[in-house]
Amino acid sequence: MASKLSFFIAVAVLPAIVSVEATNFLVGEDDGWSLGVNFAEWAEGKQFKVGDTLVFQYKAVEHDVFSVSESDFNSCTAPVSIQHLLPDTYEITLTSPGRKWYICGKGNHCQSGMKLSIDVIAETDAPSPSPAGEEGNSAAVIAYPYGVIVLVASLAMVIMH
Repeated sequence: MASKLSFFIAVAVLPAIVSVEATNFLVGEDDGWSLGVNFAEWAEGKQFKVGDTLVFQYKAVEHDVFSVSESDFNSCTAPVSIQHLLPDTYEITLTSPGRKWYICGKGNHCQSGMKLSIDVIAETDAPSPSPAGEEGNSAAVIAYPYGVIVLVASLAMVIMH
């Protein structure tokens, strides 16, 4: 009887401990981290969460990427640093919620629009409400996998009894 109860508890708790897989965002999509990309438009509508990764792809001899403060973002001020070589792909894992700012420090690239500002939410934050006018039942989409788990657990209990 104890093993049946343990099984039931494990199945009942399973949905609560299933982790959400992090997302890798290729900044700028096919164009990558380069001049001529509207990064504000690229970021619009995306939901960045703690644990997600920003993937910056660029030619290291032409571009770089720096995580900066809001004031450095607004003034396009890159950190003073010695010449550095970065790979053509640079990944930044988002480790904390809040506003994040990234710029290219080469030449006048930042002033020309090579800058990205995003809002990172905690993984446990509730999803934002759907924009007005959208139809559909998103609760059913979320509840469906859990309903299947409960159904399987119930069948297992009947079979084991």
